[in-house]
Amino acid sequence: MPARGFDRGEAERRERTVLVGVHLPPDPEDPLAGPADTEELARLVDTAGGETLAVLEQRLPRPNAATFLGKGKLAELQTAVRAHAAELVVFDNDLAPNQGRNLQRALGEDVRVLDRTELILDIFAKHAQTREARLQVELAQLQYLLPRLTRLWRHLERQAGGIGTRGPGESQLETDRRLIGRRISILRRQLRQLGAERRIQTRGREGFYRVALVGYTNAGKSTLMNALTGAGVLVRDQLFATLDATTRRIDLDERRQFLLTDTVGFIRRLPHHLVDSFRSTLQEVADADLLLHVVDAGASDPEHQIESVNQVLAGLVPADRPTVLVFNKLDTVPDAERLCNRLRRHHPDALFVSALSPESGTTVRAAVQQRLLAGERIVHLELPVGRLHVLGPWQRTGDVLAQLCEDGCCRAIVRMHPQEIRRLLARESEVKEVPGS
Repeated sequence: MPARGFDRGEAERRERTVLVGVHLPPDPEDPLAGPADTEELARLVDTAGGETLAVLEQRLPRPNAATFLGKGKLAELQTAVRAHAAELVVFDNDLAPNQGRNLQRALGEDVRVLDRTELILDIFAKHAQTREARLQVELAQLQYLLPRLTRLWRHLERQAGGIGTRGPGESQLETDRRLIGRRISILRRQLRQLGAERRIQTRGREGFYRVALVGYTNAGKSTLMNALTGAGVLVRDQLFATLDATTRRIDLDERRQFLLTDTVGFIRRLPHHLVDSFRSTLQEVADADLLLHVVDAGASDPEHQIESVNQVLAGLVPADRPTVLVFNKLDTVPDAERLCNRLRRHHPDALFVSALSPESGTTVRAAVQQRLLAGERIVHLELPVGRLHVLGPWQRTGDVLAQLCEDGCCRAIVRMHPQEIRRLLARESEVKEVPGS
């Protein structure tokens, strides 16, 4: 089901848009509370195909239950819509179904009202390329749409109360709810099947050290991926330009390799429907041995971006997962050296690169290799001579330092990452760890 967002009929025409941001007090129980970010909202609108003509902001202790905005600010919004002949109003907040309906009435049927989640869903629908991404986006859209069906049935509301009209309207609404619920079940089943297929396809990756690129959307992850691997991942100066995970193998030396995965970018207050729907894709992040957290060094508030990404990661990976901060896009910073010195005070172990520079790939590879080697340990293994070949695949992430075979038994000294040692011992029951001599 396509998002009810931007008109795709005229590719070159950009919809005339008014933005609204309501600043609310922070609330630890409500991830959508707190200050609005109309600058980011304008970038989202631009990515979706809109043109921002006016921006309205208001501070409220709590949203107006009926229209989200205060009475005076709503009148100001009506004036701005008329003055700019706006076709679309976008809120940097999430609207309750009744608030959306009331705003629609106040602004007129010719003006569409979207909230933050609807806008982001629209962008994801626009950029979804693979079957799995399209299914994930459709699932998120339907989960968001289900409690808001009444808003789509405005023509039934105008009939409400008329003799002979109450029953059919209610029946149709319930029918739509059942159809959407059934479609949600189908989508979840299809995504589970795709997830199972992916797990089968990725079994061959078990012997590899895995690294995932994570970060705020448009931080330059895909550009860095291309610099490291030549993968040819789509690069655009847009939010959420790529949604699908891309994995490539990188050789560090004759024996050590790692898998690098580029993942979907995050954003402040990423809709939970999307996080839930993309959980199978984000499994690449959960399974990674190391995270490269890419940050736009030229952003107005990089610390805020870091915090936003960490909030999403908190629900996906353990807090102790090894992570390297990579401040990217130094080529966009006027005084890069001064900025780097300031950021190093808070992040002494971070990397500072420009993914457009050839040196960036060397810097990141060296950091990954350092982490990989630092985490390795030496163990003594014992196995039958006839099973010596099982050590071969594990040399991709470590070294067999020595081996001695006698009386049908072989003892090998291996240097390897602890996680790979656990995988080896779990997979090969005839391989035993023994005390060193």
